[in-house]
Formats: sequence, C-alpha cells, structure tokens
Amino acid sequence: MLAGGSECMTLNGIPLKNLEILQNQDLLSCPRSGPPAPLLPCQGLLHLMRPKTERWRLLLRPLLPAAVQSRKKAPISACHREINSRLDAVCEILLSESSALNEIKILLHKMPDVERGICSIYHKKCSTQEFFLIVSTLSQLEGAITALVPAIQTQVQATLLHRNLLEIPELLSSMKTYLSILNEEAAKTGDKTQLFKDLQEFPLIRTRKDEIQAVLYQIQIHLQDIRKILNCPFAAYVTVSGQEFQIEVKNSLVSSVPLDWIKVSSTKAFSRFHTPFIVENYRHLNQLREQLVLDCNTEWLRFLDDFSDHYHSISKAVDHLATVDCIFSLAEVAKQGGYCRPVVKDGRSEIMIKNGKHPVIDVLLGEQEQEQYVPNDTHLVEDGQRVMIITGPNMGGKSSYIKQVALITIMAQIGSYVPAEEVQVGIVDGIFTRMGATDNLFKGHSTFMEELTDTAEIIRKATSHSLVILDELGRGTSTHDGIAIAYATLEYFIRDVSSLTLFVTHYPPLCELERAYPRLVGNYHMAFLVNEDDSEQGMGTKDEESPESVTFLYQLKKEVAVRSYGLNVAKLADIPEEILKKAAHKSKELERFVNIKRKRLLTFAEIWNTNSAGELQRWKNTCETDND
Repeated sequence: MLAGGSECMTLNGIPLKNLEILQNQDLLSCPRSGPPAPLLPCQGLLHLMRPKTERWRLLLRPLLPAAVQSRKKAPISACHREINSRLDAVCEILLSESSALNEIKILLHKMPDVERGICSIYHKKCSTQEFFLIVSTLSQLEGAITALVPAIQTQVQATLLHRNLLEIPELLSSMKTYLSILNEEAAKTGDKTQLFKDLQEFPLIRTRKDEIQAVLYQIQIHLQDIRKILNCPFAAYVTVSGQEFQIEVKNSLVSSVPLDWIKVSSTKAFSRFHTPFIVENYRHLNQLREQLVLDCNTEWLRFLDDFSDHYHSISKAVDHLATVDCIFSLAEVAKQGGYCRPVVKDGRSEIMIKNGKHPVIDVLLGEQEQEQYVPNDTHLVEDGQRVMIITGPNMGGKSSYIKQVALITIMAQIGSYVPAEEVQVGIVDGIFTRMGATDNLFKGHSTFMEELTDTAEIIRKATSHSLVILDELGRGTSTHDGIAIAYATLEYFIRDVSSLTLFVTHYPPLCELERAYPRLVGNYHMAFLVNEDDSEQGMGTKDEESPESVTFLYQLKKEVAVRSYGLNVAKLADIPEEILKKAAHKSKELERFVNIKRKRLLTFAEIWNTNSAGELQRWKNTCETDND
C-alpha cells in the first residue's frame, strides 16, 4: 500500500527483496545490533527515507505495509489524490518557514515509540512505567499541538498536514484524564497498590485497604496490653529481616515474658517475640495484603480495558503523527541535490524518467563521487513503447538500471521527490520482479523451478497498469529451452498482458520481437568499449585468442549488444590465464560455427527462388569452403 490508507500498489516479498527496499542483500556488511547507523551498503531504500526518530514501523505503515496484505485496492483516482496531497505536503515543508512546523518537527524527534506502546497497552502487556510514559507523552503532545492550533490554521496550507495536525488534539483529549488518575511516583516504581490517587472509581481496592487499616489499628491497640504485661511504657514494635511487629526484650528480662509468647529471633543482648494475638492478626494482615495485590492487578486490567475504549481514536492520532513524521522524512530526502517533484498522472500507464539515478547507490557514493554516477532515461507508455529489451555485457549495469526504474517509480507513488531531472508516472498497481538465481530445498524446487514459479505468479497477477521486471529469464535450463520460454513469455506480456515491461536478456533471438512489434518494443543495451589492444598485451602470440577487455560506460543506448563478453568477467574474477585462453579459443570456435550456419541460411534464402545454375554452383562452393 503506497498511498496513505488505500492500497494502490501490490508489492509482495519477492520485489521487496529483489529491489532491496528493506535491506541490501549484502548481509555480511549489516550490523547485527545497535542504534541506526548512517546509511550503509546493507541498508535499503526505506533507510534512505527513514524518520529522525527510531519509529521504523511508523514509517513502514503509511508507506509500504499493506503491500504484503491482501485488501481491496483503492480506485486509481483516490490513489492519485492521496499521492499528490503527500507531494504537496512535502513541497510545503521544503518551502515553508513556518515556526509551527519547526516546533512540531522538534516534538516528533523527542517522542518514544508510541505505536508499540499503545499496542502493548491494548493487549494488556504493558508495565505501569510504560503506560505512564506513553500517556504522559501523548498528553504533552496534545497540549503542545493545541497551543499551536492558531499558527497551524494560518501558516500550514497543505491539506494533509493541516487536517492531520488539527485532528490530533481532539483525538488525544482523554489523555489528561487518565494521567490525572495516576500517582506518578508509584507508576514509575511499579507499585500498583499506590497507583491510583482517587479510589472512588476503584471500590475493591478501597475496601481492601480499609480492612488492612482496621487490622493495623487493632495491632497498634494491642501494644498497650504488651506494655502493661512487660511493665515497660516505652515498648514498641520492631521489624527485623522483613518480620514486622516483633517485641524486643532484653535477655536479662526474658523471665517476665509470658509462656504463650512465640520467640521469633534472638541476639546476644535481645530476644524478640510475637504474642498469640499478633501471630493471628499478622497472618490475617498478610493475607489481606496479598489479596490487595491481586485486587490491584484486577483493577489495573480493568483500568486498561477502560483505556482501550479510546484505542481507535489514539491509534488514529498516532497514524496522523506517523504520516506527519514521514512527510518530514520525505522532505529531508527531497533536500538532496538532483531531486525533483514527480508528476503523477491519473489513469494513464506511463513511466517517463529523464536523467534518473539509483536513489541508494547515489547516496552511498558520497558527494564527491556522485558526479561519477551515470544517469539514464526511461520512457514506457501504454499506447506506445511499453517493453524495453535490455542487453549488454555482464556487469554492464543492466540490473542496476532496472532496479533504478522500479525504485524511482515506488518513490514517486509513495509521494516522495525522486533522483532525476524530470519524472512523469501513472499509477502503478503492482511491481513484479523475477531476478537472481535461488533454489528452495525445503520444497524440492530447483533454481529453474523457482524461476518459473515466480514467473507464473507474475503472469497470473500482472495487469496493464503493472510494472514487470524480468532479469535473464530462462537461464536456468538449456539454451534452446531457455530462449523458447523467454521468447514466449515476453511475447505474452507484449500481446496479452500489456504491462510496462523491462526485460534483461543475453539471448539475441528475443530482440527479434522488436521487428514483430515495432511500435510496442524497443531494443536497448548498456554501452561499453572493447579495448582490444589491452587484451593482447602479455597474452602470447597473435595466433592465440584471448578475452577482450571491456570498459563499461553504464549508459543506456538504442539497439542490441551483439555479445555479452562473459570472458571479461572471468578475467576480472582472476580465473587462471590458461583457462581464459582455452575459453577464448573455444568461444571463437563456437562463434565461427554459428556464423557459418547463419550465413548458409541467409544464402539459401537468397537462392531459393533462383533458376541460375551458376548461382547454385557458387553456393555449393561456399559451403565446401566453410567446411574446410
């Protein structure tokens, strides 16, 4: 769900992982614990847009939560309004000098995780300390925003901010009442027996405390009898090792102690006793005290039940806070250089990106290296070119490019500014990806089975308003089967699904679909330079084949890349030179064989309709020469 409270975009776990939205796949570099660190390679898109507070769920819920839920989607027009209202709010924070907005931003930075707190309260899992912290925080927030209401009404223009901020005081109006009931000191120490100030609303606790006071009074009256028996007007109760109401008598006077008194403890100088009356009443007192604890727990749960009646209004207020917090976070993102406000269109399936950059990689490069990042354009439209077939050398930037397009689309639909010179997007109802190679041993699925299972899921769910990304489909099986599956699947998306599609492949035959669907399909490649001179140095004689050295330009260009230059990657990976030479030789041999077959087919097609014996003889001679 990428537009407030309505589900407008479907993102299941696969694109969340493949596009590295939550976390980069380089898990080895991820810190396992500790507070949020500056943006690291292990962190994904949402870390880039995180709020200053540590309330991650408050960021995720308004932006991406229902992406993994199955709820009825909102109409596209509703999503369009919500996205633009969020963009308007981000724009106002960027341009406004409102003191009210600055004060609210400071308030949000100081807040604890109130969402987790009210959830804990609702399920009666909270401590008195946590309850007091959450309620006092919300009460203070209600008071602070109430004081800012006149300024908000005059200084804040964006509908989303204006509405959410003005609704918060009323939604949190009950907080002061609950806060006034509690004894702050007892709440902070966790003493539930002293937690409530006024016991009028808690008759069970009041009755139990009255019974306890009655027993204590009787024990104090009994002290007068003890003083008479011991003939000691100053005798008093002492408490030793947690045992109360002990009568302390010098050992020299123990003979004056009645025989029915019970000796509790003694030292070299004193002996301590309980009278039968104290034994009986002390036992009763402890029973009442234990019952008081149980009664207080019962009343505490009833108190939480009563508080939970306001849960929905409090939860709505927290949602408003979360939305405002996220708007501030998106405004921080928009302050980065090279970001623009996207134009979100209503009802038209389109993705137009001018000089777009990968949002996370661009940040990771740092300010000094950002100029080295090569921006690229994208233009997909429902009534024109809606499919891009992307070829190019391994490590040429194909996967980074398609992820870049998807992430910019997601950011635009979130209501965020995006790293590009200009962006226009229609409402995308889902982003579906098939990337990488993994198996599933628990299900008994091979890598290729997982690949096709994911593809089948995309085929079932994608629509004409979806963005589909398929990266090297068909590579998990033999070349012929892989090409056939990839070709048929891509043609199905072109002809039947009509989705906006980015298809990365190393299979040249797939590029023939541009001729079959010239208006709908475009062939592209990631540009590169082949440095043949560098590759020949140190590699032996001229008769020995060796892999070419490739310089990646990371620039998207029209037309098809003839080769993938996989041997260049093997060279970069430090594969032994002997293996590289053998692989290069074999590659050239296979390439020559394929070219001969292609040449024969072309020649055969040319002479099929000829009646000239001379042409037939020349074709025969050519075939014999090729065989030699």
